[in-house]
Amino acid sequence: MTEVGDGAREPEDLARLFVERWRAGDAEGLADLYEPDAVLAYPPGQLTSGHQALLALFQGMVTMAPPTGAEAPMPTVRNGDLALTSTRPGDNTGGRVQVVRRQPDGTWRRVIDRPELPQ
Repeated sequence: MTEVGDGAREPEDLARLFVERWRAGDAEGLADLYEPDAVLAYPPGQLTSGHQALLALFQGMVTMAPPTGAEAPMPTVRNGDLALTSTRPGDNTGGRVQVVRRQPDGTWRRVIDRPELPQ
């Protein structure tokens, strides 16, 4: 579903793209928002690592109700090709934080993601 060039041009784009792709049922597109060896702290208390594991996780997630909208990003902290992004959830479950890295093509992908979803 996802076209080449549909990547995040800025770190803050990742949250919006995540919601858009979940709503579209695009598990492959969700996995493509992550580097091949990325780590996601989900399900709660566990780690999911690597493209195939993330893809399998997202294939299950896209069958669930998607988020109602992209959460407003908090200020991004950048250091060269790395950035720390975060959002404050509307449900007050804490904070969602991600470490992202600029790719050779100029897009950004998640490297470490802690979503802090309600249990």
